[in-house]
Amino acid sequence: VQLVESGGGSVQAGGSLRLSCRANVFTLDGYAITWFRQVPGKPREAVSCVMARDGTTYYADSVKGRFTISSDNAEHTVHLQMDNLKPEDTAVYYCAAERIPPQLAGTYWTSAPTYGSWGQGIQVTVSS
Repeated sequence: VQLVESGGGSVQAGGSLRLSCRANVFTLDGYAITWFRQVPGKPREAVSCVMARDGTTYYADSVKGRFTISSDNAEHTVHLQMDNLKPEDTAVYYCAAERIPPQLAGTYWTSAPTYGSWGQGIQVTVSS
């Protein structure tokens, strides 16, 4: 699966950005699509995941209430709406995709080795 991210950029604290991840698959059905982020010197951190089949979502505690993930299955695209951004949200954001059984998603969605397909990454910078 090829994944292409778009929508990154620079914004001041309190602002918003919307990231998009488009997949070149016939259907997103059956896939978990997850956004990760990484800053230099730190491991990749799972931010949010959506199960394309039924829309089940997962969020890291650090972004709950500020970020919203959604899946547009007709467009094979997953969006991450990021509101009330903070300087600590600054990172390279990656989307990842894998077929994960729904009963296992709650356990494995945060684990980077779970995913076999990754986008190229996109920079998000939040200034104070």
